[in-house]
Parts: sequence; C-alpha cells; structure tokens
Amino acid sequence: MEGGNAIADVLFGDVNPSGKLPVTYPKSPNGITLYDYKPIEKFDGNDYKPLWPFGYGLSYTTFEFSNLKISSQEITENDELIIKIDVKNTGTVVGKEVVQLYLTDMYGSVTRPNKQLKGFEKVLLNPGEVKTVEFKLNKQHLSFIGLENKRIVEPGDFVISIENLTANFGLK
Repeated sequence: MEGGNAIADVLFGDVNPSGKLPVTYPKSPNGITLYDYKPIEKFDGNDYKPLWPFGYGLSYTTFEFSNLKISSQEITENDELIIKIDVKNTGTVVGKEVVQLYLTDMYGSVTRPNKQLKGFEKVLLNPGEVKTVEFKLNKQHLSFIGLENKRIVEPGDFVISIENLTANFGLK
C-alpha cells in the first residue's frame, strides 16, 4: 500500500536506489537468455543482448572500481583465494553499491556457464570515499556437478571479474 510513496521518494531524490536486478530483463519476447548461459547455447544469432542484464541497477551517484588483487596466481583445491577490490563513490551524493564477483571456468569436462555470480557485498559510500571489499573463494565456489552427477572440482584456468576488471588464476 506504500508502493506509490516509495516510488515518489526515489523519483524526487529523497532515496538513492541501490538494488540490482535478480533476473535478466529481455529486450524482446524471444530474448530470454540468462546471464550465465553456456557458450554452446550461442548459435544462429542467439546472442546475449538483454534490455537490462542480471545485476543491473541505477543510482543517483557513480562508482569507480580499481585495484583488483588476488592472493595467488595458482591455488590447490584446499586453498582459499582472497580477492580485494577498491570501490570509490565518484558522485556527489551518498550511495550504496552492490559489488558483484563473477567466476568463469575456462575449461571443464562438462559445458560450463560463461560466468557465475559467486559473491556480492553492498557497501555504503560517502562522496569521494573509497572502501576495499574482500571476497574469499574456496573449494565450494569452484565445484560443479560433473558427468556422474556428483559435485567435483577440476584443475584448470579461471577468470574473476568485478565490473570491467578481471584477474586470472589457475587451480592445480
């Protein structure tokens, strides 16, 4: 019953929105390709071109991402990988940003998604403020259901992406 008031608060700038889409919003009725599509699903013009992608959101301020760092270039399946990134509010108003960590497994015994959301954290930043956000990836994050319908971890190359920044690491 308060939906109208909530929308008015956002439209008049009394509230700075910070939510992100939990789904991919297609551009056309037949454009229902998920953000974590498998490369094999791209055929005959079936490209990922949504109107608004999974994780998209608006704000009355802007954010800048920098200094993506990982704790190691190579890990074993029992190691924990630590990822750090700096987020800066480059706008003029206080805002919250959802920092989203995606993981891509470059090769697998079964077709793997092009990327998967493996972590997120919402941070509140004043104008000009910088915060370092930390994520930890472990065996559970790297695992998937293999050919025998059991959860497995396979050695290989992985790519971490946050916004437009990427870092590579290997699992041995």
